[in-house]
Amino acid sequence: MSKVKGQNYMHGAAILTVGVVIMKILGFIYKIPLGNILGDEGFSMFTSAYNIYYVFFTLATAGLPVALSRLVAEADANGRAKQEEKTFRVALLTFFVIGTVFALILYLFPNWLADNYLENPDAAPSIRAMAPSILLVCLVSAYRGYCQGNGNMLPTTVDEVLEVLFKVISGLILAAVIMNMGLGLPAASAGAIFGVSIGSVVSLGYMIIYKRRNYDVLSAPYTGGRAPNDISEDDEKVDDALTIVRKILTIGIPIAFGACIMALLNSVDSKLCMNRLQTAAGFSYVEAKVLYGVYGKAQTLFNLPAAFITPLTISIVPAISSAIARGRKAEAMKTAEDSMRISSAIALPMGVGLAVLSYPIMNILYPNSNEAGPGLLSIMGIASFFVCLVLMENAILQASGKEKLTMITLISGGLIKIAVNWFLVAQRPINIYGAPVGTLVSYLFMAVLDFVFMCATLQEKPRALKVFAGPMAASLLMGASAWAIYGLAGRFISDGGYFGMLLSMALAIAVAVLVYAVSVIAMRVITKEDMSLIPGGAKVAKLLHMR
Repeated sequence: MSKVKGQNYMHGAAILTVGVVIMKILGFIYKIPLGNILGDEGFSMFTSAYNIYYVFFTLATAGLPVALSRLVAEADANGRAKQEEKTFRVALLTFFVIGTVFALILYLFPNWLADNYLENPDAAPSIRAMAPSILLVCLVSAYRGYCQGNGNMLPTTVDEVLEVLFKVISGLILAAVIMNMGLGLPAASAGAIFGVSIGSVVSLGYMIIYKRRNYDVLSAPYTGGRAPNDISEDDEKVDDALTIVRKILTIGIPIAFGACIMALLNSVDSKLCMNRLQTAAGFSYVEAKVLYGVYGKAQTLFNLPAAFITPLTISIVPAISSAIARGRKAEAMKTAEDSMRISSAIALPMGVGLAVLSYPIMNILYPNSNEAGPGLLSIMGIASFFVCLVLMENAILQASGKEKLTMITLISGGLIKIAVNWFLVAQRPINIYGAPVGTLVSYLFMAVLDFVFMCATLQEKPRALKVFAGPMAASLLMGASAWAIYGLAGRFISDGGYFGMLLSMALAIAVAVLVYAVSVIAMRVITKEDMSLIPGGAKVAKLLHMR
């Protein structure tokens, strides 16, 4: 059986992006009916338990799959089929041990976690119900990391969609049935959470079958594109299990620790905002909840650009690692530069659009929200670009073997965010606006620090002008056109209410998209070469006369 062929990094990113869109839709479908089934009280149990799950999920999956992906890509690039397969098997056992430990913590100590950490005792059944899922997710991560290391993003995308689909179906059914049986909200919340485990079972089954059908490398050794005569005896040697474990942990722990620290700092930051609004700025508990609530709504939109950049970060890690392993440093840096330029071309217009059209966006999506919403979103729209830039820079550093530097960046940025929020949120005239300012300042700092690390440690330095100039110019033109069209449309449309605002915003977005598309082609922000890397892109490039 031959080894399935992987995709280039842009093709892989495109596949993952399709999966992200589908999962976002499924997630939207999931949370609205679940919130109606459980009500506010029941949904608080679900959310609280999920916050605990997310910490363990981050520890288990933020770094270890990246480490496996990189090690597999390096072995694959050098034609070391036996090393590649042994790395996977050792990683699978390592992930199993880690997942078992985390699952036992959740299963044996749900009451302690619910009482002492969450201060929500009714969330204990939900915490215990999610214990199997953390073990299953760890095992699935090993298979995904292996496929990603081979440059194949298709199984990860299909697998993620299957996982979410079965989570949605089973979670909603279990929650509704338990509520109809009169077993109470804690049990219904636990049933909804158990849907995650059911989705993970389906996910793991798919990945096991996929690997056995497409990556039977021991019966048909793969040479990484090299001729059999070029494979030396050293290439056929394999590292011992302890060496592989050490490599996985050395690469994965700094990444996981950095991501987990950022998640914990964000958790602390949420408590800090509520505290400073009341104790220092002088708002009542109800007023503080309203202000923090509208900030949370703005955060939902703020997180959207990053969702479309994450697939590209996953895809470039094995691409850059493979190029470095082959000694093609110039190719690795070109991939890094191109990915930064393309991610800027995606994230910048989205951020500018959120900032320029913040007023209609917030008032259309959340018509009864606090008036602070548009101002919060305008600041966070700009900050969203720096979030995407940090994600991409971290991925490049991780792929280049500089993962410890990303941990320094994330911790430093998180501490800066807390410090800025502590001071600004306490000022009554600024109040909740201090939170997005803290986000903007912290991610700007992280983006600059990561860029400094890249310039100081990588042999080929990224060219900032080539990366950012085109996307910035095209985005500013787009933003100016969106602002002008929205203002003009508002004057000529007689309906000044909700419908008029919606129509004005739709016209502004349509014109902005057209202006941006023309600008990126005219300025060669996206080139014919870029388009040739994605399915059907060459035909689109020819149709648009791209160079």
